[in-house]
Amino acid sequence: MVAALEIVHLHKMFGALKATDDLNLDVVEGELHAVIGPNGAGKTTLISQLSGQAAATSGEIRFFGENIARLSMPQRVRRGIVRSFQITSLCREFSALTNVALAVQARAGHSFRFLRNAQNDSRFTGPAMNALDQVGLAHRADVEAGHLAHGEQRQLELAIALAAEPKLLLLDEPMAGMGADESHRVVDLLRELKRRYTIVLVEHDMDAVFALADRISVLVYGHCIATGTPEEIRRDPAVRNAYLGEDAADAGSP
Repeated sequence: MVAALEIVHLHKMFGALKATDDLNLDVVEGELHAVIGPNGAGKTTLISQLSGQAAATSGEIRFFGENIARLSMPQRVRRGIVRSFQITSLCREFSALTNVALAVQARAGHSFRFLRNAQNDSRFTGPAMNALDQVGLAHRADVEAGHLAHGEQRQLELAIALAAEPKLLLLDEPMAGMGADESHRVVDLLRELKRRYTIVLVEHDMDAVFALADRISVLVYGHCIATGTPEEIRRDPAVRNAYLGEDAADAGSP
């Protein structure tokens, strides 16, 4: 198995606060690797460091063997590392198709000044429709993003991420703010996407995590206390004591 991502002795300090504390973990190519932990564990900080939005204080982030810890966010995107955010960030007045076409245009290195091109050029709209189809939104292509339901907006963000042609998807709470039906739809969508993409998933919905993850890493105060399969994590006494609780041994069970 090929390691797509290797995190080696990673640290992130905010003054005296250790947001990431000597973190070591790896993500195998083709797996969905979930990162869980209590609030304040450093999960979003980790995603920000992996994407390049936040600089690491020290340590290495190796992407297919290359240390990318000092690369900018755009440089990492060009290498295939793409993230979504906890809070939706869309051009609400533009259609779903235009939102994704703009991402295709940016990936191709074209200027956003030529918005008309993104809306009408098949070089951009073709791949954009393909990305919308992958997330189940092709039938909503002409709807303004601001008029989409919350769950559909999260699906649209995934389509925008897919338009960047990722080798690694970093998903930060893609089910945040969703109801049960919307969450189930996104779980089904991620189950399909994990067949084609390597994914790092940060998510509070434990049913979703245990249903989707090939492996899970557990963070507490920026440090990884355990990594393993869902079954191994369910049974780990340190994890249950620190985070999941004694009643969580059956979390995510059928």
